[in-house]
Parts: sequence; structure tokens; C-alpha cells
Amino acid sequence: MTADDVKSTYKKYSLEQLDNWVHDVLNCDDITSQEIYDMIVKIVDDNIEYHKKELTKSIDLLSLLKGHRPVDFNTNDKDWEGYDDFESPLPAQYTEEELNAMCDAASDKEKCREYNLREAEYYNKRALLDLEAL
Repeated sequence: MTADDVKSTYKKYSLEQLDNWVHDVLNCDDITSQEIYDMIVKIVDDNIEYHKKELTKSIDLLSLLKGHRPVDFNTNDKDWEGYDDFESPLPAQYTEEELNAMCDAASDKEKCREYNLREAEYYNKRALLDLEAL
């Protein structure tokens, strides 16, 4: 039996189970159409949430595997001892408040977070290239 045969058999089985379920739920006198609808919506929502969590976990792991580490931006004066004359090679693109406002306004906060991580990666690489050119 080939992989395509297995997929076809599983597809047929799944659709037959759906057919049985629809007939069963429609023939049950105690179940309303609204209850059927609500349950289908809940199942699809649960499936989406599950895959979002798995995607987030995979993105975080891939980020770690590529060398990205969590950064703690909460600093105090002791963290900056010896850096009195230090100037960042790159101007800040946005203030923290602006970044937070953009993420709050975004419809998909995970995409906003991923975009910010990619933007930070770009500026880090750009700074390294600029330093090499000196």
C-alpha cells in the first residue's frame, strides 16, 4: 500500500465518520441547531489555539537554534558603569512607547512580536557590517 493509498483511505474514513456524526447529531431530539453550530465553532477555535501555541513554541525554539537569546532591557545604573561616553552606532528607530503602541494596535500580536525580532536582527547585522567596513 502506497502513501497515497493510505491518505486516500484515511480521507475516506474521516469523511465517513463526519457523515455518521452529522446524521447522529441531527437525529437527536435534544440537540438544537444552535448547539450544533456552537460546538463546531468551539472545536475550530480550539484547533486554532492549539496550533498557535505550537507555532509560537516552534518559532521560539528556531530563534534559539539560530543564536537569538532573550534580552533583558530592564537595567539599572550599575549595568552602565564604565559606559559614560558610549554612543550607540545606530539611532533608535522607535521609542519603547511607540513599539508598544504599534503592537497593541496590531490585530495579531504574535506577528508584531516576530516582526520586531526580525527588525532587531536586521539592525544588529547592519551594525556588524558597518563596523567591518571601518
